[in-house]
Amino acid sequence: MKKRASDVSASPPSRRNSYTIAPLVLIAANVVLFALFFVWPAVIGLVYSFTNYTGVGAFQFIGLDNYHNLFGDSTFYDALTRTLLYAVLFVPLNFALSLLAANLVVSKHAKGTSVARVIFFIPWLLSPIVVGVLWRWLFGENFGLVNYVIEKLGGSAVPWQSDADLSLLVVVMAASWMWTGFTMLLFIAAIKNVPVSYYEAASLDGAGPWRQFISITLPSIAPTSFIVILLNTINAMKEYPVFVALNNGGPGTSNNLLVQYIYQTGFQRGQIGYASAASFVLMLILMAVAIIQLIVNRRVENR
Repeated sequence: MKKRASDVSASPPSRRNSYTIAPLVLIAANVVLFALFFVWPAVIGLVYSFTNYTGVGAFQFIGLDNYHNLFGDSTFYDALTRTLLYAVLFVPLNFALSLLAANLVVSKHAKGTSVARVIFFIPWLLSPIVVGVLWRWLFGENFGLVNYVIEKLGGSAVPWQSDADLSLLVVVMAASWMWTGFTMLLFIAAIKNVPVSYYEAASLDGAGPWRQFISITLPSIAPTSFIVILLNTINAMKEYPVFVALNNGGPGTSNNLLVQYIYQTGFQRGQIGYASAASFVLMLILMAVAIIQLIVNRRVENR
């Protein structure tokens, strides 16, 4: 028995509707959360950046005064410079440590790799506050374990906390120690996806481990390396809890990063509008970094 033309044409629209509505329902929650916790705060922050809002009461629109005052604020430039220096030190160190750990763990000659993975990953499970306190115990000037060992060996105590550069270096090491486990996992997954036949062919040609690492491993994990550098750069530019727990941006205000400057300006001095302007400058910097890294990565891939 043949179906009538009206019956044949009625069934597809029903399936199309179900296929169209289901995805919309599934993503609706994410869309609502994204709008509620990202878009709306971003819009409110942008509006506040053009006002003299103090956190309570009414506010007045003052145009670009906050941005004009911000670009003439030496404290803002000091915080921005220290943030960029921290990122320049942290990103390469964390990249090198993570890649080294990943290569050691995936090596066929290594023993106890399962235990090593857990040991490397544990710091990433700790709260940044806990990490900061642990490293403060290690590098405290009067009570730190490192200075205690140095003095027992006949040396002099190192001013880990009262010297601004050494204090920043301690935070760089602490943050790298904390993040190595996470980025190590990314590198492990990337290295394991490199075809073994590449290494076998290189071995037949007489290439040693170092040549294989330079010519095969590094080019093969380039996309993962790009993601690691991008994530580490963004994390470094937004770093805050490790600094607060370890030395509170000290000594004095010499190591106050941009996020700490925004927090102090907005919540301790009650200059919400001014702090919002600083937040948007930070956001623009992060967007510029991401776009530049994306362009560089595409050029490398297209070679």
